[in-house]
Amino acid sequence: MNEWINHPAMKNIDPAKLELIKLAAEQTAGKSGKELAPIMLALITSANKKGLRFTSDEVSLIFEILKDGKSKEEQEQIDKTIRMTNSIFQKHNK
Repeated sequence: MNEWINHPAMKNIDPAKLELIKLAAEQTAGKSGKELAPIMLALITSANKKGLRFTSDEVSLIFEILKDGKSKEEQEQIDKTIRMTNSIFQKHNK
């Protein structure tokens, strides 16, 4: 279930961010694509309050890992969430 933690790109993520990602992974376990958006937004907000900023690449990586094992429909919903989250990042990082 936590195979994502062994993803090569995860080794480059700040340990504090990794802890937040682990928490989000626990909260998203068994959730549908539609249910991921509020959890991911809470993750971003929590990180911001701690002075951490996820890059759009880090968020995309997280979503790609979350898509693993999901149905095609759920993957498409996750893709929509990625687009929404990326637009929020662009606003916050300006």
